Amino acid sequence: MSGHSKWSTIKRQKGAKDAARGALFTKLGNNIAIAARSGADPDMNFSLRLAIDKAKASNMPMANIQRSIDRGSGKLGGEQIQEVMYEGYGPGGVAVLVEVATDNTNRTLPEVKLAFSKHGGSIAEKGSVAFQFSHKGMIRIKANGADFDDFMMQALEAGADDVQEEQDDDGSKDFVVYTDPKELAKVRDTLKEASLEITEAELTYLPSNTVEINDAATAGKIMRMMDALEGNDDVTNTHVNFDIPEELLEA
Repeated sequence: MSGHSKWSTIKRQKGAKDAARGALFTKLGNNIAIAARSGADPDMNFSLRLAIDKAKASNMPMANIQRSIDRGSGKLGGEQIQEVMYEGYGPGGVAVLVEVATDNTNRTLPEVKLAFSKHGGSIAEKGSVAFQFSHKGMIRIKANGADFDDFMMQALEAGADDVQEEQDDDGSKDFVVYTDPKELAKVRDTLKEASLEITEAELTYLPSNTVEINDAATAGKIMRMMDALEGNDDVTNTHVNFDIPEELLEA
């Protein structure tokens, strides 16, 4: 899971910069619109509730949130947004999944292909990469000094599959809970009722195995490729299986 953990940490650190240039709100809005296709009431649509919670955590204005719900539910008319998963390989053979929300695949697909090819990667056939990942629910919780073993028992009793402990840049610790996708809502609500500080909850893809990258040049190409993919407004999420040492990431 180290590839997922490191890349998710990097993306969280980039969040403030993305918000500053408005790109984050575009991605969050697309996520909300996709979720709203299954119903505009967040009380009845857990995916929509997750998307709205994530948007609120990033200080997205309520007017933007409502407009995204209306767009996804068809109230605003126009081209409907569709959800697409692209698969590819990056430098060093790292596997990459790219989640996209777009109203025009004829625009988005060439842009995603270019982000891969420009940095030494290539897009792959559907199904040729995804089998290397498992679909999971993920909940991130501030440890706030709690004992890991005690929390793990609490999370497992709530229905979690696994629990990891991660350290943030500021030295504080988070507990990261993984669930079956269908159990994410139940586990999150159970832990929330226990007054735990939940900072993130989403569906994600975890790599079954990781590819270790120890070459600085290859690591640089991978990070530039990931930046190019993440820089596309239609890309809502990316998942990778690399394991790059901290010293190379810092460089």
